[in-house]
Amino acid sequence: MAVYTQVSAERIAALLADYDVGTLVSAKGIAEGVENSNYLVETSKDRFILTLYEKRVDADDLPFFLTLLDHLAERGQPVPPAIADRNGRQIQQVEGRPACLIAFLPGVSPGEPNPAQSCAAGAALGALHGALEDFTHARPNTLSLPGWHDLAKRCGDHLDDIAPGLGGTIAEELAFLDAHWPSDLPRSAIHADLFPDNVLMLGNQVTGIIDFYFACTEIRAYDLAVTHAAWCFGDNGTGFDAERSEALIEGYESAHELSSAEAAAMPVLARGAALRFLLTRAWDWLNTPADALVTRKDPGAFLRRLEFYRAADPEIFLP
Repeated sequence: MAVYTQVSAERIAALLADYDVGTLVSAKGIAEGVENSNYLVETSKDRFILTLYEKRVDADDLPFFLTLLDHLAERGQPVPPAIADRNGRQIQQVEGRPACLIAFLPGVSPGEPNPAQSCAAGAALGALHGALEDFTHARPNTLSLPGWHDLAKRCGDHLDDIAPGLGGTIAEELAFLDAHWPSDLPRSAIHADLFPDNVLMLGNQVTGIIDFYFACTEIRAYDLAVTHAAWCFGDNGTGFDAERSEALIEGYESAHELSSAEAAAMPVLARGAALRFLLTRAWDWLNTPADALVTRKDPGAFLRRLEFYRAADPEIFLP
């Protein structure tokens, strides 16, 4: 469920009157996604997405996200920029929430990606990174190594309520990453959340990259590590797919070659990526009320990824 804030058709029609996008034909809430409220809006001219940003997105971060999307769109990347109204404003207030009218992109997210789709996603990520080489705006990553320590501390002993010994496993992993996290790799703006449900495809072609609301300035290769963890396993964190892995990395390198230092760091970056989602899912698991509309995601799916990466041969990251 991803409609937390209800918006009437009359309110959407009034909003559209400030834009040169035609008149309202229909509006329907979109169930996919968990962070914001989303409506598919059809007008007499086109289709759009109306997004209301809920509590997890800081309104102060929206200018960074929108500038990032504008930058990428200007460079031909398949991203959905926000539409400006007649006064040049991209950010509105709707039902007490900051909101944007966003360009609609065709395509569907792959439920279980095949190697060809994984290759296309890797190439799209590489092209994205290439397009961001001259992007000068910055946003700190609040979910970097210090943030993981903070999340683990806030979860505390309750981590063992999720899985016996989980607190100890996380403490060990944090100590390892403290000692081995790279400090001298290239940094840039990254997506930081490129799961299959944030990629739109028609067949094996990428038609859209969406949901940049974790975008930040970080080690560039970490973005590939996050994508690897997201695309190369079954939903429950088992069943590592070597073909998808090879295709993803091969696709990435076809668009943006990894340096030798980046390639060497991938095993550590992948462990960090798995820990990041393990911790955020653990926090949500412990703090989401049982009667909430949002379905909690299993932290164990990323514990199993972490266990895989801890034992994996580094050569899995070679194309």
